[in-house]
Amino acid sequence: MLVQEEREKPLNLDLEKPRIKEMWAYGLAAYGIFSIWTLIGTFLTFYYTEIVGLTGIVVGTLMLVSRIFDGVTDIGMGVIVDKTNSKHGKARPWLLWMAFPFGISTVFLFSVPNIGVEGKVIYAYVTYMLFVIAYTAVSIPYKTLLGLMTQHQHSRSLSNVYSSILTLVGTLFVVILTQPISKAIGWPAIVSIYASLSMVTIYVTFRSTKERVGSTTSQDEKASISAGVKSLFKNKYWIIITTYGFTYYAMHAVITGVALYYATWILKDGDLFPLLAFSLMVPMLLGVFIVGRLVSRIGKRNTVLIGNILIIISLFVKMINPYDLTIFLIGNIVTGLGFAPTSALLFAMTNDTVEYGEYKTGQRTIGLVNSGLSFGIKVGSGLGLALIGWLLGYGGYVGGGSEQTSLALQMILALNIYVPIALAIITIVLLLIFNLDKQYSTILTELHKKKS
Repeated sequence: MLVQEEREKPLNLDLEKPRIKEMWAYGLAAYGIFSIWTLIGTFLTFYYTEIVGLTGIVVGTLMLVSRIFDGVTDIGMGVIVDKTNSKHGKARPWLLWMAFPFGISTVFLFSVPNIGVEGKVIYAYVTYMLFVIAYTAVSIPYKTLLGLMTQHQHSRSLSNVYSSILTLVGTLFVVILTQPISKAIGWPAIVSIYASLSMVTIYVTFRSTKERVGSTTSQDEKASISAGVKSLFKNKYWIIITTYGFTYYAMHAVITGVALYYATWILKDGDLFPLLAFSLMVPMLLGVFIVGRLVSRIGKRNTVLIGNILIIISLFVKMINPYDLTIFLIGNIVTGLGFAPTSALLFAMTNDTVEYGEYKTGQRTIGLVNSGLSFGIKVGSGLGLALIGWLLGYGGYVGGGSEQTSLALQMILALNIYVPIALAIITIVLLLIFNLDKQYSTILTELHKKKS
């Protein structure tokens, strides 16, 4: 039974709020940044195994190693953002500085030259690490910007919802259009188009947003990096939400990353992939539009909890007959609805833990809080993608082959149904102990009393 949580009621505080136009402008960079994230999570493993010719085990290991490196760079970037002071603020300048490196590094990923197996592996590692650095330097400031635009909780939720809507629009275009267009014009060309759009949207967000929330500590009171990290681990809600992000995105990566293999080998038609993607992404996009209303009634945590319950239900639906397209599509629709709440609310929930951490420790480490979550998301996603590569390799999967072993087919089934079920159960347990919504109003009031 869901616990009824306190609604996000207005506080008797003079909190400056962004206008609706600015909230939508904030979301534009999400379109650019996370459509690229979707491109990589959905297609890069397939590109490496089917087009480049790398083995599943090599690709799986690359995915995990690169995402761990990615997560480590997140922590460093969080520290950098916390220490950044420029005329543009703390987070916004990084959107300006890193938009172009982010776009060009994406193109490099999908432009592997024919230089032999060893050369391809080295090229893949080098270009992925370069991409990781660029992605970190733009995504961490972007996530942090949400907490710097306002402390008004409902405005944060709405900004996160709007960014999720635009994220899902970008994701929908990527998952539906990439496969057929890449066949016509090639991978480097289609990725160049996505990268160009990404750079433009990131720049628009830089130009159209404002940082309103300053530090609550003076320059002399600023804590050391080690003290900031220690304060994170005194923040129980940050620990819970970061662990949730790790587990949820491992599940998400497995479900989305194995879909093209599933269409090709279980449903026997790789051209069905755009239909599978459409059945997942459209319900997810539509679901985001009702998230705001649910949040006002039952709180963020309970809304996300409902989503995870729907994901488990959808996986049991697919289990009825994994080889039947109609049943699979029904399950995918429910999965998409289940994905919507986390997509819309995770970063808002994370930025709420900033105030809790400040309340408990006296330190406001907004960059570290967001980079810590990003670390969890990236390592979780890396684990999910690594599981695909490792289990396919264990099953004897042959990239570009005309048929696959029985064990390889069993691994594809397990990755699409049984592995996600196990991970979804863990996410539900974590959400049940995340009770920040009902405490947030009191915490924020106390913080403002200390400042006044």
